[in-house]
Amino acid sequence: MTTPVLVFGGGGRVGRAVVDELLAAGVPVRATGRDPDRLRLPSTVETVRADLTDPDSLPAALKGVRKVFLYAVPQGVEHFAGAAREAGVEHVVLLSSDTVLDRIPARRAIADMHRAVERALDASGLATTYLRPDNFASNVLLWGWAASIRAEGVVRLPYPESHSDAIHERDIAAVAAAALTRPGHEGGRYLITGPESVTQRRQAELIAEAIGRPVRIEELTPEQARRVYAEIVPDWVLDATLGYWAATDGVPYAVNDLVERITGRPARTFARWAREHAGEF
Repeated sequence: MTTPVLVFGGGGRVGRAVVDELLAAGVPVRATGRDPDRLRLPSTVETVRADLTDPDSLPAALKGVRKVFLYAVPQGVEHFAGAAREAGVEHVVLLSSDTVLDRIPARRAIADMHRAVERALDASGLATTYLRPDNFASNVLLWGWAASIRAEGVVRLPYPESHSDAIHERDIAAVAAAALTRPGHEGGRYLITGPESVTQRRQAELIAEAIGRPVRIEELTPEQARRVYAEIVPDWVLDATLGYWAATDGVPYAVNDLVERITGRPARTFARWAREHAGEF
């Protein structure tokens, strides 16, 4: 492949991992950021300003590109689709979400956001692959675990027995890179999971093992959690997440082996994720 693959959000956790996977495969990469000067990427990566909510920024970013890794941003997705068609893009790999499958009604707002992007791309005529992971392992950072563990050796959360698959961002990226560089993935609608069902309590235990210090669970009621997290995420995200935790409380998550079938490597465990990110805790 001589034309670059365009990776939107090259500075994000998944986007950066996609960049690394493509470089390891010998594929040239162009990465976007709202401020490309702030991207910390290898010198071989071309960087360009692009914002999915700013249509005027898209044509230059897409020029000469045939394949794109895309985040689900509903604002302006029609402009992206039009610009991609005009640029001659042949294949878009979208980081979507398993919420589009409507398995937990409380997450409807998140589902609608991702479904809007999928529908716009469906209508565009572009060849697409949709990656639909569930719970990222890195979500524990979103909920403030790192700061509270560093400061107090404690995690405050509701529903400690809530299960998820806790997929590693590098596994999402590996599937994305395979879809972008190998034939036969056009039209794929992939529910990708981690290798095991793991509770929030077990995640805290595995972080404790990784850092060599105890981590205590302080269980919150849903009402207490709402007050604690109100400053971290918008209400609609908090509503969806509390609903997810309640629905999966004591309910093991059904995992699959799609990561291994597509990449040839087993999905990484949460224990491995914790060891790789121990410095953050």
